[in-house]
Amino acid sequence: MQRRWAIALAALLLAAATAYAATSKTYQVTGPVLAVSDDQIVVQKGKDRWELVRDANTKVTGDLKVGSKVTIEYRMLATSVEVKASTPARSKSAK
Repeated sequence: MQRRWAIALAALLLAAATAYAATSKTYQVTGPVLAVSDDQIVVQKGKDRWELVRDANTKVTGDLKVGSKVTIEYRMLATSVEVKASTPARSKSAK
């Protein structure tokens, strides 16, 4: 019986470690809101304008409106990757 509990605990710890490793690093941007729509939040950070996509899963606490100061937590996600053919290295010619 103890062996079964030990195996179950080990499986649970392994699953938790795998789930933790699969999450990507999060970043933050803070600034006043310039625009809000159902699918986007635009924030001013210094001189830069940050346009962040949002969806139904985006958790919003408080009254999100233009002019509000917000801190947005986001993740970087690759949507496509195109690999270019590498050019062969040039060989030095003999003089």
